[in-house]
Amino acid sequence: MNRGLMRKFENLVRLRGACRQLRTLSYRKVYRAQWKPVQSSAHPVWSVLLYPQFWQKDRLVSVALTQRRQLATKKETQKKKKKIALTQGEVEIRHRMTVEELARAMGKDIDHIYEALLYTDIDLDSVEPDSVLHENHIKLILNKSGMKYKSAKLKEEKQRENTDAVKRPPADPAVLTPRPPVVTILGHVDHGKTTLLDSLRKTQVASMEAGGITQHIGAFLVHLPSGEKITFLDTPGHAAFSAMRARGTHVTDIVILVVAAEDGVMQQTIESIQHAKNAGVPLILAINKCDKPEADPERVKKELLAHDVVCEEFGGDVQAINISALKGENLMVLAEATVALAEMLELKADSTGLVEGTVIESRKDKGKGPVTTAIVQRGTLRKGCVLVAGKTWAKVRFMFDENGKVVDAASPGIPVEIMGWKEVPSAGDEILEVESEQRAHEVVAWRTYVEQQEKMKRDEEAIEAKQKEHRMEYEKKQAKLAHLTWRQRKAVLYKANKHLMFSRPKERTEMDKNVLSVIVKGDVDGSIEAILNILDSYDANDECQLDVIHFGMGDISETDLSLAEAFNGVVFGFSVKANESIKQLAAKKGIKIKLHNIIYKLIEDLKDELNSRLPPSVVENTIGEAAVLNVFSVTVGKNKIPVAGCRVQKGLLDRKMKFKLIHKGDVVWEGSLSSLKHHKDDVQVIKTGMDCGLSLDKDIEFSIGDEIICFEEKEVQQTTSWDPGF
Repeated sequence: MNRGLMRKFENLVRLRGACRQLRTLSYRKVYRAQWKPVQSSAHPVWSVLLYPQFWQKDRLVSVALTQRRQLATKKETQKKKKKIALTQGEVEIRHRMTVEELARAMGKDIDHIYEALLYTDIDLDSVEPDSVLHENHIKLILNKSGMKYKSAKLKEEKQRENTDAVKRPPADPAVLTPRPPVVTILGHVDHGKTTLLDSLRKTQVASMEAGGITQHIGAFLVHLPSGEKITFLDTPGHAAFSAMRARGTHVTDIVILVVAAEDGVMQQTIESIQHAKNAGVPLILAINKCDKPEADPERVKKELLAHDVVCEEFGGDVQAINISALKGENLMVLAEATVALAEMLELKADSTGLVEGTVIESRKDKGKGPVTTAIVQRGTLRKGCVLVAGKTWAKVRFMFDENGKVVDAASPGIPVEIMGWKEVPSAGDEILEVESEQRAHEVVAWRTYVEQQEKMKRDEEAIEAKQKEHRMEYEKKQAKLAHLTWRQRKAVLYKANKHLMFSRPKERTEMDKNVLSVIVKGDVDGSIEAILNILDSYDANDECQLDVIHFGMGDISETDLSLAEAFNGVVFGFSVKANESIKQLAAKKGIKIKLHNIIYKLIEDLKDELNSRLPPSVVENTIGEAAVLNVFSVTVGKNKIPVAGCRVQKGLLDRKMKFKLIHKGDVVWEGSLSSLKHHKDDVQVIKTGMDCGLSLDKDIEFSIGDEIICFEEKEVQQTTSWDPGF
């Protein structure tokens, strides 16, 4: 008895000592928190009471440390939460806040904003972290989150000073000097424009063009035997290059309209006449290929009357000259007519002061960098001049003529190739000389700023239109739910939209859509412009969506391949190259690179690629036809199966194929045969004129006079309905 009491007493003493140790640990200043017993799953309290002999000192310490860690972690989390709550106060909101900015201001994550937006009329599929929220939606989100808000003070934005470069005022007539006329050659494709210019220059320009078709504009200075100079612009005649022809007439003084004597007036001929009329430029008619036996110049002149082009022999003011560009016939007569018309126009320009001109063509050259072909319209361009065009600038390093020779100066009316641009300007941009590089930076910065402001304005209009559309949809949905209570409405909306909470907007892209992503690379700016203009006419997005994810000048690069890999796209190159390493990398990644030198072949290849993305259509091919002459039934077990006695009237019946049952012109069944017999024998094929008995895989009653059609289904590749216009 005494031993039992002594043992109990010892256990109580040990337990008291353990409690004191725990109390000491919990009250240390390091932890600064009152200890509260936390039951550990590893060492529950009841185990101490029942089995005190197994409670060791090190176990007591480990339990205390575990409880201390839990306490400290909990306390730190509470401190963090308290800090956020204290620093928040009123959320400062402002106009045009994005989702990300609002989440940061509220101290919440973006998912919280998405969840709150479920109760608005906003389409969550269109919401990105950088999407701008309407002020009403911002207030609604804050109200749902139980937060107060205040409007931020608007900072008065100072009106930015216009630092753009502008043209000089008109020059004093006393300082004007004669200049060469700028003549643009226009006409339909393959009517001999480049051959005409080639004959005038005594070079082989046409033989260098891919397929004999001019792919981009060219500016050349031609010296005539009489000593006169004429600047010619050779524009493409292909349908794809309408914008380039329009640009050619914008800087020209005279238009030579080339029409083939055997073809007459064609589509691009009419378009060229319209360009000349819009620019207010006089015409000279050159009827080419008059050496051919089927040539009919008079028919050409009469056809042009319908388009208000009246030749001199019909009482008009348009000179008409019959030529043969290939054989060089009457070319000097054409040149003299051009010079005579230029003298009548009294073409003069100011060759002093700051330079003004126009970019005719631009490209990126491997050795020279960004290069432009330009025509000087005022001033004299020299090496070292600082030029501005569009949103880029240049300090002229070198200038070249049409033969690639370095020139020191270019006066008005002279075409030159300019080297020294920081970026490639767009064809058609106005060139202005400025005083210094610092001034050029100011001009480019201003133009970039203006473009950004215009883009913001367009974006705002698009956002407002989209929000208006969503508002209308939201009101329609609300009208449908008007009979429900507010709790029921919330439940319905939440169930309809809760799946969107678990995915980001970019993850919600519909992957099942038919999409062809393309990257377009070209040799010059005008070629890319022409290709993009054609792609803009694409109107078959319901069949296959066409996305131009990138375009630019220069050869195919690794960046292009990375984009193509990311978007599962195809790289189309026009008059550019892809080196062997690029080709090997593309083959390794499974990326298609399509290189072309003729634009209509590129577009045909693009159409083939679109066709390959379209799902195949199923076409039915009729193999045989049979007429039901008699109807009877056969008992199989306990079932009666209807059987049709037929005669094959056309083709054959093949049991492997599919069949149709037609009753009074309507298809009442489609499927397979369960049996096909001829004279009680199971057969596979019944030919024309033979009788047979057949039953279907479904119990359907036959009628005398019904038709049985045997057919096969074939998959046929669909073709896009898009017509690029040539």
